[in-house]
Amino acid sequence: MREGTPWGQRPKYLIRENDGKYGHKFKYVLESSGIKDINTPVRAPRANAICERFIGTLKRNCLDHYLILHERQLRRVVDEFVAYYNDSRPHQGIDQLVPNRFHDPRLSLSNKPKGSIVSKPVLRGLHLSY
Repeated sequence: MREGTPWGQRPKYLIRENDGKYGHKFKYVLESSGIKDINTPVRAPRANAICERFIGTLKRNCLDHYLILHERQLRRVVDEFVAYYNDSRPHQGIDQLVPNRFHDPRLSLSNKPKGSIVSKPVLRGLHLSY
């Protein structure tokens, strides 16, 4: 843990599962580093599922296609993907809706706008937003 937080750069929180491999010494190192330890609930296997699903999607649909050279580039790419993921990408789990527009009323077939479809490249053309 100390090697992962050099030069005083550390996260505010560490969310982790209740595994026996994390002993009392690990918790002491976290507290001495100023990192708040947050454990997932006991016997709740789906507690990490949403986060793990998003991280997997981020890796497969974005990071696997880039050679990341420095932290600033990583932050820019991840920020752009997160904006695309929440503002443009349809999700099957919510009936092909976009998360940030989930509560907007759906247009009926007769009220759909007419006109041309315009695509906008996202992540330099890796994805398209319509």
